[in-house]
Amino acid sequence: MEIIGFFLAILIGFSIGFFGGGGSILAVPVLAYLFLFDEQSATAYSLFIVGITAAFASVKYNSKDLVNWKIASIFGIPSLVGVWLVRSFVIPILPEIIYEFPEFIFTRRMLIFGVFIILMLTASVFMIKNDKHKSKSNIEKINYFLIIFEGLLVGLLTGFVGAGGGFLIVPAIILLTNLDIKNAIGTSLVIIALKSMIGFLFGDALLMNVDWKFLILFSTITTLGMFLGIYTTGYVKNNQLKKTFGYFLILISRNFFNLLHFEQFLSGSINMYSFLNCFKILY
Repeated sequence: MEIIGFFLAILIGFSIGFFGGGGSILAVPVLAYLFLFDEQSATAYSLFIVGITAAFASVKYNSKDLVNWKIASIFGIPSLVGVWLVRSFVIPILPEIIYEFPEFIFTRRMLIFGVFIILMLTASVFMIKNDKHKSKSNIEKINYFLIIFEGLLVGLLTGFVGAGGGFLIVPAIILLTNLDIKNAIGTSLVIIALKSMIGFLFGDALLMNVDWKFLILFSTITTLGMFLGIYTTGYVKNNQLKKTFGYFLILISRNFFNLLHFEQFLSGSINMYSFLNCFKILY
């Protein structure tokens, strides 16, 4: 299973480089079901993996003048606050069993992954249906207060699910600013790198034992996939990239829903059903 997991690390990196997000959407189930980390460790490790990969990707995008540092700062700082609050004060006290029904147990894992699905489907609808052309001009018309609020909200949500947040940040930047998708991706990567690394290093890393050897190896593989993803974006038009992003989120939401199979959460172990669904992420 671990060999398949390391192979999927390439796909995780490709997603970060190509879409400017989606890395945690893939990383969390890979870490949870193929490497058998519990959901708290899986979400924590995904912050580091996505954060370090996004940092290298943002350098590459910046070299192409595809990063808006002003928007990155206004959106990113409140997002950092949101991630820190959730990872430091909410996740550590969240119980393993949220609520026990007579014939059903609602677990922490179900809650975290369920929120993941709702967020992805919401973002996918926006990316597919919003066909308006965006320009890098007219920055003065941007509602900065709304960007600050959205940044805080995205930080809270992505900190909760252990995501870098590109699947929410990219649509939010496109909606609230006049940036096209490639500039939104570059800007998103800066935000993801900062908040993911800070959220991990000043939150989870202080509260748990970290397997640094595994994280460095896995992150190295995702970084290789990331460079392949950035290379591929040069052959894709903006509108095509947006819709591909949206359909990608729907596809992964479907597989995440399959991973919420009740039997898996009772046993906490991987079976053939979950293996097949992780593998289907490739298609």
